[in-house]
Amino acid sequence: MLDSGEDEKKPENRTPTAAVTYEVTGEGTTDITYLARSTSGEAIVVKAATLPWRKTVDVPLGDEPTVSIILGEKGGQARCTLAIRGKHVQSATATGTFGRATCAGTLPERADTTEG
Repeated sequence: MLDSGEDEKKPENRTPTAAVTYEVTGEGTTDITYLARSTSGEAIVVKAATLPWRKTVDVPLGDEPTVSIILGEKGGQARCTLAIRGKHVQSATATGTFGRATCAGTLPERADTTEG
């Protein structure tokens, strides 16, 4: 018999994830903080991001995907939105000098096992 080596290629203890899309619209720049799959579990910060900005990432099930925006000293207006698996979950608007907004959602603890 030949050894196909497939046993060696199986992923071990892989955490199920869901696709999360963060989007920030408006004019100018803003600081953006968002959650993505990472081994450290820390949020990712994008300083002075040029708008519009969009990012789709995988977030481990059981985590709470969150995107926060902070406007600079020039103020303005920006809107964050959050979608999980392509479905809109939340949006919020930041206005004015150092205006802030946060969008958050909840992922299930485990993968959905029903077929649609």
